[in-house]
Amino acid sequence: MKLSHFNFDLPDELLAEHPAEHRDESRLMVLNREKQTIEHKLFKDIIDYFDEGDVMIMNDTKVFPARLYGNKEKTGARIEVFLLRELNQEQRLWDVLVDPARKIRIGNKLYFGDDETLVAEVIDNTTSRGRTLRFLYDGSYHDFRAKLTELGETPLPKYINREVEPEDAERYQTIYAKKEGAVAAPTAGLHFSKHLLKRLEIKGVETAEVTLHVGLGTFNPVEVEDLSKHKMDSEEIIITKQAADIVNKGIENKKRVCAVGTTSMRTIESSVSSNGRLNEFEGWTNKFIFPPYDFSIANCMITNFHTPKSTLLMMTSAFAGHDFMKKAYEEAVKEKYRFYSYGDAMLII
Repeated sequence: MKLSHFNFDLPDELLAEHPAEHRDESRLMVLNREKQTIEHKLFKDIIDYFDEGDVMIMNDTKVFPARLYGNKEKTGARIEVFLLRELNQEQRLWDVLVDPARKIRIGNKLYFGDDETLVAEVIDNTTSRGRTLRFLYDGSYHDFRAKLTELGETPLPKYINREVEPEDAERYQTIYAKKEGAVAAPTAGLHFSKHLLKRLEIKGVETAEVTLHVGLGTFNPVEVEDLSKHKMDSEEIIITKQAADIVNKGIENKKRVCAVGTTSMRTIESSVSSNGRLNEFEGWTNKFIFPPYDFSIANCMITNFHTPKSTLLMMTSAFAGHDFMKKAYEEAVKEKYRFYSYGDAMLII
């Protein structure tokens, strides 16, 4: 399939600028792949599709406040710095994106905060917008990280065209987020409330927590028509033995095994044994899933409505079937579903 197969027109008013008032009262579109049917529900109705022994695989990564604003030495120009990943803890080296990039060259210094106690020096160019920064801070590593958190801002996606609000710090985070390291939320999980998770637990639905620290790989645009030539940036993943055992038990008992979000799906598809079971793993993945693709672990998926030409849409299309996905998106636009990070959800069974 080609990049152009994943383009569609989305009316601006369907882009969700704010989250639903209650997490589990977002709308839910249910796609049944076998019957090729589409139902319209609320997210909390998801409990009706799961039974005792079924498994939900959730990404427990936690978003950190990755967007900083600094001033360039001498000119004082305001520069946005988006932290991507820590390269070296001891030397305080980070991969970042800068904006506007044309003003930032190797050797430049950036100053952060009113007191300018945090300084960064540009030591390398990595991509057109990418830079490697060495942070200079007079204090322990713990104090340095605390300073980043103090000065940083919740990294809402650029297409949310408003200022960050205090509630975003809590709402742009799943309620089961544990391991800090993501620069964007695994958004399918944003729809789960504590109450809904408790109801699923009481019903006997198992949860397996895996980790994918969402980075640039998930969001880098695809710019080649031939999808096989797109290269994903690597992202860190962790699958514990406990999580693998829960998932494999579900597979063996022929239960519904549901990947909550594209990041959970990429994580589990990155560590599959020859007999179709999930292996424990700790490392990096640059797996890119697009149609046609045979999924090994999950037989069910929860996801949001994604941007045109995105790797997320391509994976969802591979799972649902491209024609069925196209029909579902046309229906979503007609029925005025809310799209992207703070938008509504889809269950594919």
